Amino acid sequence: MLIQTLYFALGAYLLGAVPFGKIIARLAAQIDITKRGSKNIGATNVARELGIKWGLLTLVLDVLKGLVPILVFSAISVKGDIWGQMALATVSLCPLLGHQYSIFMGFRGGKGVATALGIYLALSPVSCLLGVLVFLLVVLKWDFISLGSMVSAGSIPIFLSLFHQPKPVVLASIVMAVLIYFRHGENVVRLVKGEERKWKQRSDQVKNSTSRSNSSSE
Repeated sequence: MLIQTLYFALGAYLLGAVPFGKIIARLAAQIDITKRGSKNIGATNVARELGIKWGLLTLVLDVLKGLVPILVFSAISVKGDIWGQMALATVSLCPLLGHQYSIFMGFRGGKGVATALGIYLALSPVSCLLGVLVFLLVVLKWDFISLGSMVSAGSIPIFLSLFHQPKPVVLASIVMAVLIYFRHGENVVRLVKGEERKWKQRSDQVKNSTSRSNSSSE
Protein backbone atom coordinates (compact mmCIF):
# COMPACT_ATOMS: atom_id res chain seq x y z
CA MET A 1 0.00 0.00 0.00
CA LEU A 2 2.82 2.40 0.90
CA ILE A 3 4.73 1.79 -2.34
CA GLN A 4 1.55 2.12 -4.40
CA THR A 5 0.73 5.41 -2.67
CA LEU A 6 4.23 6.77 -3.28
CA TYR A 7 4.05 5.88 -6.98
CA PHE A 8 0.67 7.53 -7.33
CA ALA A 9 1.79 10.58 -5.37
CA LEU A 10 4.77 11.03 -7.70
CA GLY A 11 2.64 10.47 -10.80
CA ALA A 12 0.00 12.90 -9.55
CA TYR A 13 2.67 15.53 -8.86
CA LEU A 14 4.25 15.13 -12.31
CA LEU A 15 0.88 15.35 -14.06
CA GLY A 16 0.00 18.40 -12.00
CA ALA A 17 3.34 19.94 -12.91
CA VAL A 18 2.58 19.99 -16.66
CA PRO A 19 2.11 23.74 -17.43
CA PHE A 20 -0.75 23.43 -19.92
CA GLY A 21 -1.38 27.18 -19.97
CA LYS A 22 2.19 27.90 -20.96
CA ILE A 23 2.19 25.15 -23.59
CA ILE A 24 -1.10 26.31 -25.11
CA ALA A 25 0.04 29.95 -25.25
CA ARG A 26 3.28 28.93 -26.94
CA LEU A 27 1.57 26.71 -29.53
CA ALA A 28 -1.46 28.94 -30.19
CA ALA A 29 0.13 32.39 -30.18
CA GLN A 30 3.90 31.90 -29.89
CA ILE A 31 3.99 33.87 -26.65
CA ASP A 32 5.34 33.20 -23.18
CA ILE A 33 2.27 33.53 -20.95
CA THR A 34 4.53 33.97 -17.90
CA LYS A 35 5.53 37.35 -19.33
CA ARG A 36 2.06 38.56 -20.28
CA GLY A 37 -0.83 39.96 -18.24
CA SER A 38 -0.71 38.68 -14.68
CA LYS A 39 2.17 36.35 -15.71
CA ASN A 40 0.14 33.41 -14.42
CA ILE A 41 -0.15 30.12 -16.34
CA GLY A 42 -3.78 29.60 -15.35
CA ALA A 43 -6.94 29.72 -17.41
CA THR A 44 -7.90 33.26 -16.39
CA ASN A 45 -4.70 34.83 -17.70
CA VAL A 46 -4.74 32.67 -20.84
CA ALA A 47 -8.34 33.75 -21.53
CA ARG A 48 -7.45 37.42 -21.13
CA GLU A 49 -4.37 37.23 -23.35
CA LEU A 50 -5.43 34.67 -26.00
CA GLY A 51 -9.21 34.56 -25.87
CA ILE A 52 -11.98 32.62 -24.15
CA LYS A 53 -11.61 29.39 -26.15
CA TRP A 54 -7.95 28.99 -25.20
CA GLY A 55 -8.77 29.88 -21.62
CA LEU A 56 -11.47 27.21 -21.53
CA LEU A 57 -9.09 24.62 -22.98
CA THR A 58 -6.55 25.48 -20.30
CA LEU A 59 -9.26 25.26 -17.66
CA VAL A 60 -10.38 21.80 -18.79
CA LEU A 61 -6.84 20.42 -18.91
CA ASP A 62 -5.94 21.89 -15.51
CA VAL A 63 -9.11 20.41 -14.00
CA LEU A 64 -8.37 17.00 -15.54
CA LYS A 65 -4.86 16.84 -14.08
CA GLY A 66 -6.44 17.14 -10.65
CA LEU A 67 -9.41 14.90 -11.38
CA VAL A 68 -7.87 11.91 -13.17
CA PRO A 69 -5.18 10.75 -10.71
CA ILE A 70 -7.54 11.00 -7.74
CA LEU A 71 -10.29 9.08 -9.52
CA VAL A 72 -7.88 6.32 -10.52
CA PHE A 73 -6.32 6.09 -7.06
CA SER A 74 -9.74 6.07 -5.41
CA ALA A 75 -10.85 3.23 -7.68
CA ILE A 76 -7.97 0.90 -6.82
CA SER A 77 -7.17 1.82 -3.21
CA VAL A 78 -8.76 0.73 0.03
CA LYS A 79 -10.39 3.78 1.63
CA GLY A 80 -12.18 2.18 4.57
CA ASP A 81 -9.41 2.29 7.18
CA ILE A 82 -7.44 5.28 8.42
CA TRP A 83 -4.37 4.35 6.37
CA GLY A 84 -6.39 4.30 3.18
CA GLN A 85 -7.89 7.67 4.06
CA MET A 86 -4.45 9.13 4.78
CA ALA A 87 -3.14 7.73 1.50
CA LEU A 88 -6.01 9.34 -0.42
CA ALA A 89 -5.43 12.66 1.36
CA THR A 90 -1.70 12.54 0.55
CA VAL A 91 -2.21 11.76 -3.13
CA SER A 92 -4.89 14.47 -3.32
CA LEU A 93 -2.38 17.16 -2.39
CA CYS A 94 0.12 16.20 -5.08
CA PRO A 95 -1.52 17.55 -8.28
CA LEU A 96 -1.95 20.94 -6.62
CA LEU A 97 1.65 20.98 -5.43
CA GLY A 98 2.73 20.01 -8.94
CA HIS A 99 0.78 22.88 -10.49
CA GLN A 100 1.94 25.47 -7.98
CA TYR A 101 5.55 24.26 -7.76
CA SER A 102 6.21 22.66 -11.14
CA ILE A 103 9.49 20.84 -11.61
CA PHE A 104 9.21 21.78 -15.29
CA MET A 105 9.17 25.50 -14.43
CA GLY A 106 11.89 25.69 -11.82
CA PHE A 107 9.41 24.96 -9.02
CA ARG A 108 7.24 27.91 -9.96
CA GLY A 109 3.70 27.66 -11.25
CA GLY A 110 0.14 28.85 -11.12
CA LYS A 111 -2.36 29.47 -8.36
CA GLY A 112 -3.94 26.05 -8.64
CA VAL A 113 -7.65 26.86 -8.47
CA ALA A 114 -8.66 24.79 -11.51
CA THR A 115 -6.48 21.85 -10.47
CA ALA A 116 -7.96 21.99 -6.95
CA LEU A 117 -11.41 21.99 -8.58
CA GLY A 118 -10.57 18.69 -10.28
CA ILE A 119 -9.33 17.22 -7.00
CA TYR A 120 -12.47 18.28 -5.14
CA LEU A 121 -14.66 16.94 -7.95
CA ALA A 122 -13.05 13.52 -7.51
CA LEU A 123 -13.27 13.59 -3.72
CA SER A 124 -16.84 14.87 -3.35
CA PRO A 125 -18.80 16.05 -6.40
CA VAL A 126 -21.54 17.64 -4.28
CA SER A 127 -19.05 19.61 -2.17
CA CYS A 128 -17.26 20.68 -5.34
CA LEU A 129 -20.45 21.90 -7.00
CA LEU A 130 -21.37 23.88 -3.89
CA GLY A 131 -17.90 25.41 -3.95
CA VAL A 132 -18.41 26.40 -7.58
CA LEU A 133 -21.75 27.96 -6.63
CA VAL A 134 -20.01 30.01 -3.92
CA PHE A 135 -17.41 31.12 -6.48
CA LEU A 136 -20.08 32.22 -8.96
CA LEU A 137 -22.07 34.10 -6.35
CA VAL A 138 -19.01 36.01 -5.14
CA VAL A 139 -17.89 36.87 -8.68
CA LEU A 140 -21.40 37.94 -9.71
CA LYS A 141 -21.63 40.14 -6.61
CA TRP A 142 -18.15 41.74 -6.60
CA ASP A 143 -16.64 40.81 -10.03
CA PHE A 144 -13.30 39.69 -8.59
CA ILE A 145 -12.09 36.27 -9.82
CA SER A 146 -9.41 36.17 -7.12
CA LEU A 147 -11.89 36.85 -4.31
CA GLY A 148 -14.29 34.23 -5.62
CA SER A 149 -11.48 31.69 -5.84
CA MET A 150 -10.33 32.28 -2.26
CA VAL A 151 -13.80 32.27 -0.72
CA SER A 152 -14.66 29.11 -2.63
CA ALA A 153 -11.43 27.38 -1.54
CA GLY A 154 -12.20 28.27 2.07
CA SER A 155 -15.74 26.91 1.81
CA ILE A 156 -14.76 23.46 0.51
CA PRO A 157 -13.45 22.06 3.85
CA ILE A 158 -16.76 23.10 5.44
CA PHE A 159 -18.77 21.30 2.77
CA LEU A 160 -16.57 18.20 3.00
CA SER A 161 -17.17 18.10 6.76
CA LEU A 162 -20.91 18.55 6.33
CA PHE A 163 -21.01 15.59 3.94
CA HIS A 164 -19.01 13.43 6.35
CA GLN A 165 -15.84 13.03 4.34
CA PRO A 166 -12.92 11.37 6.20
CA LYS A 167 -10.98 13.65 8.53
CA PRO A 168 -7.66 13.22 6.63
CA VAL A 169 -9.40 14.35 3.43
CA VAL A 170 -10.88 17.38 5.20
CA LEU A 171 -7.45 18.21 6.61
CA ALA A 172 -5.93 17.92 3.12
CA SER A 173 -8.58 20.34 1.80
CA ILE A 174 -7.61 22.84 4.52
CA VAL A 175 -3.97 22.56 3.44
CA MET A 176 -5.04 23.10 -0.17
CA ALA A 177 -7.01 26.20 0.82
CA VAL A 178 -3.95 27.59 2.61
CA LEU A 179 -1.77 26.91 -0.45
CA ILE A 180 -4.28 28.71 -2.67
CA TYR A 181 -4.44 31.67 -0.28
CA PHE A 182 -0.65 31.85 -0.24
CA ARG A 183 -0.50 31.93 -4.04
CA HIS A 184 -3.07 34.74 -4.02
CA GLY A 185 -0.97 36.93 -1.72
CA GLU A 186 -0.50 39.71 -4.28
CA ASN A 187 -4.22 39.68 -5.05
CA VAL A 188 -5.02 40.08 -1.36
CA VAL A 189 -2.76 43.14 -1.16
CA ARG A 190 -4.42 44.67 -4.22
CA LEU A 191 -7.90 43.91 -2.87
CA VAL A 192 -7.06 45.62 0.43
CA LYS A 193 -5.66 48.65 -1.41
CA GLY A 194 -8.59 48.77 -3.82
CA GLU A 195 -6.25 48.18 -6.77
CA GLU A 196 -7.44 44.75 -7.91
CA ARG A 197 -8.91 44.96 -11.40
CA LYS A 198 -12.34 43.48 -11.90
CA TRP A 199 -12.99 40.73 -14.45
CA LYS A 200 -15.18 42.98 -16.59
CA GLN A 201 -12.48 45.67 -16.70
CA ARG A 202 -9.84 43.20 -17.78
CA SER A 203 -12.15 41.63 -20.39
CA ASP A 204 -12.92 45.07 -21.83
CA GLN A 205 -9.21 45.83 -22.06
CA VAL A 206 -8.62 42.59 -23.99
CA LYS A 207 -11.51 43.39 -26.36
CA ASN A 208 -10.24 46.93 -26.94
CA SER A 209 -6.73 45.65 -27.55
CA THR A 210 -8.04 43.08 -30.02
CA SER A 211 -10.12 45.71 -31.81
CA ARG A 212 -7.13 48.03 -32.16
CA SER A 213 -5.03 45.17 -33.47
CA ASN A 214 -7.66 44.24 -36.05
CA SER A 215 -8.07 47.87 -37.13
CA SER A 216 -4.36 48.38 -37.60
CA SER A 217 -4.11 45.29 -39.77
CA GLU A 218 -6.88 46.32 -42.18
